[in-house]
Amino acid sequence: MVKDNLRYTETHEWIKIEADHAIIGITDYAQHELGDIVFVELPDVGDEIEKGEAFGSIEAVKAVEDLNSPLSGEVIEINTDLEDQPELINSSAFEKGWIIKIKYSDQSQLDNLLDAAAYKELIEE
Repeated sequence: MVKDNLRYTETHEWIKIEADHAIIGITDYAQHELGDIVFVELPDVGDEIEKGEAFGSIEAVKAVEDLNSPLSGEVIEINTDLEDQPELINSSAFEKGWIIKIKYSDQSQLDNLLDAAAYKELIEE
């Protein structure tokens, strides 16, 4: 499933832009490829993260993968529900399984994100 109202990265993160912040998670495609998610390493609120850098990791039965930030900014909220229920990413990747919210620092970085059509092309290759 790819949602039209979101932006995407080539490393399978989704981004929902809201006013001056962004909500970030991993795509339905990514969670399906990973399999059952058993642990999510989250950053701390107040952490500064950089575009393209890892801000945490996600551990599944099959693999451990870095979570890469699609934007630079400050972490303003983390999804603490994932600490006890990491499987929310499997069952609700776009709603209850969001990972972090950031106050992004560079609006021009939004231009480098994929739209839904481009992301669909990427995952169909």
